[in-house]
Formats: sequence, structure tokens, C-alpha cells
Amino acid sequence: MAVVSLPEEHWVAALADVEGVEPVVWDMKDAPPRDDIAVVVPPYMGNPKRLARLAELPKLEAVQLVTAGFEHAVPYLPDGVALANGRGIHDTSTAELAVGLAIAAQRGIPQAVRAQEDGEWLRLAGMPSLADRHALIIGYGSIGVAIAKRLVAMEVSVTAVASRPRAGDDFVDSVHGIEELPTLLPEHEIVFLILPLTEQTHHLVDAQFLARMPRDSLLVNVARGGIVDTDALVEACAAGRVRAALDVTDPEPLPPEHPLWRTEGVLITPHVGGASTAFEPRALQLLRGQLARFAAGAPLRNVVVTGQR
Repeated sequence: MAVVSLPEEHWVAALADVEGVEPVVWDMKDAPPRDDIAVVVPPYMGNPKRLARLAELPKLEAVQLVTAGFEHAVPYLPDGVALANGRGIHDTSTAELAVGLAIAAQRGIPQAVRAQEDGEWLRLAGMPSLADRHALIIGYGSIGVAIAKRLVAMEVSVTAVASRPRAGDDFVDSVHGIEELPTLLPEHEIVFLILPLTEQTHHLVDAQFLARMPRDSLLVNVARGGIVDTDALVEACAAGRVRAALDVTDPEPLPPEHPLWRTEGVLITPHVGGASTAFEPRALQLLRGQLARFAAGAPLRNVVVTGQR
């Protein structure tokens, strides 16, 4: 019987029927409830520092995240322990917000909300549509594909970029390599970021990147704040060169005095891309499959790294 810790009592009840699994509740705030836990599912939005408690589990074999991002967990991963991310859980919710941010920014929804507070009938005719735009998706994993699926249905021309070029799918003719960005950026009015934060992608969006984007184009970031050089973005938006719709920022949370809040052409939501009612049912579905595989002795899917100390 594989002992698995889950962060919520009702998750334990929902997964209690998985054969070969004994679920226990542990939110990682305190010491582990027992020392024979083999798989840990950390809390969705818990403090990453709680992951230091993984070192207290002598029989730990795997950590199953319910987030797509995993860089926060790597420093705490004990030697030999597999780390699997929550690939697929957030596709629907994050893609929905990415497209929603783009529509809001293109059609002037923030301006309309501010005008409503003053009872002003704002003239917004002729704002740029989402339809007929050329959109560039940088990071073509499962969430990138989900964004493309929605954009294509809304009559947007979509180009995809990943770390390496590969064949296309139902939504794009081919996937370009990231080294092609300098030639691709000038041809696209909307750029979506949904790639992981690594040493290679830190400040990928810098002043040079922004200068290559067409004037009045839109940057939509639903990935990680550190992918964007915030100072360069503030300067570009303040100059009226580009606009931005951001679900993530650097720093995060964004301090109240930070100039990004008041920069013209910037729309900000507080990192809620995956945090909708679509999250929990998809998380439980993934966990059911992963825990069944673990109990049967099969390797977990979506293993992104194994701890090495």
C-alpha cells in the first residue's frame, strides 16, 4: 500500500478509492503525520518554503505538483526523488485567461470600466479586434496548444515557437525554434508568453525584444514574471511603443508603489491564470491517474527532474 499525502481533506475522500493507495492529509505547515509517505502532493498555492519538509521523509519516492511550473520545487527535492508537474491541469483555465486578457486589451475593456465609474459613455468604436490579428505563441506545450486552439476558433492567424523546431498540428503548420524570434517578432501584433522560467528564458523579453515588436502591438504574459525585463517593459509601454496584458510580474506580488501599475497601456491580473473553478476537477483527474500508476509500479507521467544533491 503506497502512502500518499494530499493537501486537502476532501481530496483524500475523493481519491480514497484508488487501489493500492492510502491517502493522508498533510498541508506541509507542520511535521509529516507519518514517516512512510512515498508520494507528496504539495498544496497548490502554498509557500514554497514548506517544501523543505520533504527532507523529513526517509521513504519519499516522488513529488507530484499540481502546478505546471516546477522551478520553485527543484531546490528542495531530495536525492533520487522524482518530481512530476501538473501538465494539463491548467490548460483550460490559463488559456481562457490569456485570450480574455488579449480581448480586454484589444477592445478597450479597462478604459470602459474606468469610464463606467464616472458615468461616461466612452467612444470605443474602431478598437482592434482579436480576429484577423497575427499572434505569436512563445512556448508551445499543452497550454500553448490550448491557447492556439481558442485563437484559431476566433479567426486569429497563429504562429508557434518552442525551444526547438518541430512539425505542426491541427492549429499551426509548423513549430518554429526560439532562435527564429528576431525575424518572427516584427510580423506579429500579439505575442503570448507561456514558457517556463529558466536561466535561458530569464529576461528573454528585454529592450531589444520589445523593439522588434510592431508599434502598438500587445504582449500577453501568462507564464512567469521573470521572463520579462520589467524596467524595459515599463519604458516601452510608457513610450507608447507596445502594450501589455500581464497575469504575472517581476517582482511578484507587485508592490503598490511600482510604476508598472500606472503605466499607460498595461493591464494586470494577480497571477490567477490557473486559479479558477476549472482547476480542482482537472487536478483530481490527473492525481487519480498518477497515483494509480505509482501503486501499480508504473513510472509517473510528466517527470521533469529527479533530485540530485
